[in-house]
Amino acid sequence: MIQPSKLTPGNTIGILCPAGAIPLEKVTICAQVLESWGYQVRIGKTVGTQFGHFAASDLDRQNELQSMMDDPKIHAILCARGGYGLSRIVSQLDFTKIKAHPKWVIGFSDITILHAALQNQGIQSIHGPMSAAFGKGEAGLPYNLALKQMLEGVASPVEAKAQPTNRLGHSEGVLVGGNLCLMTHLIGSKNQLDTKGKILCIEDVGEHHYNVDRMLIQCKNAGLLDGLAGLVVGGFTEMKDEAAEFGETVIDMILRLTKETRYPICFDFPISHELNNMPVQLGATYQLSVTDKAALLTKI
Repeated sequence: MIQPSKLTPGNTIGILCPAGAIPLEKVTICAQVLESWGYQVRIGKTVGTQFGHFAASDLDRQNELQSMMDDPKIHAILCARGGYGLSRIVSQLDFTKIKAHPKWVIGFSDITILHAALQNQGIQSIHGPMSAAFGKGEAGLPYNLALKQMLEGVASPVEAKAQPTNRLGHSEGVLVGGNLCLMTHLIGSKNQLDTKGKILCIEDVGEHHYNVDRMLIQCKNAGLLDGLAGLVVGGFTEMKDEAAEFGETVIDMILRLTKETRYPICFDFPISHELNNMPVQLGATYQLSVTDKAALLTKI
């Protein structure tokens, strides 16, 4: 897949809300940090506004995202937040210009929809911190600085502590995935993820255990858990019930549904809706090494 060019001082990063709304002050802090890195920042009209559940109307969000994708003076796009909304506009987007002149698109959660569409066009993108992460002070520095390095062309390895439930092994493949709910939502669409021979990463937030089970089963039935090069399981945070109520943890569900496979699996990886959210390049080739000491995801 095409890797967008690294950024250099003076380049412009556009910030917009293609889905849910966010207060302007949270984006202002993010913009100040990006400017301290040497970049210019253009804050979109969809930031700091609200239209029902969304940051703006479908047409306004679509038009602003299209404009930033097409504008040669914008070198990267940072989605201010996720939420919900990209599913309503993604089919109307034209990827002709961004395919001819690729630029980094950054975000997670609902932005999984846009990542999948970009990968369908053969373009890499960054699953990583959005605006709110820049207001966390020193606690957020490791994740924000990792994003800075990635934008500058350096993708540092991402490491997680060894877990007793991990399945050990080494593999190599293109990294795909993101939010489990959105991945499931894409099944049957033109942007359904192709996971064969790939390293799949998944995470989610605010779900009941039965619903995670249902989504994983649908992914399994659609073939998304078969033939993987590896499985990277991030955070499943703010669950709405206790595992004991359902009878299985998320780890139990994943091990049950992958018991007939042989690819390496690691759990509790730092990709999540929490602060613990390291950037990774979706569409890039990575090596996954899962040992009894650590799990390591390294871009090749």
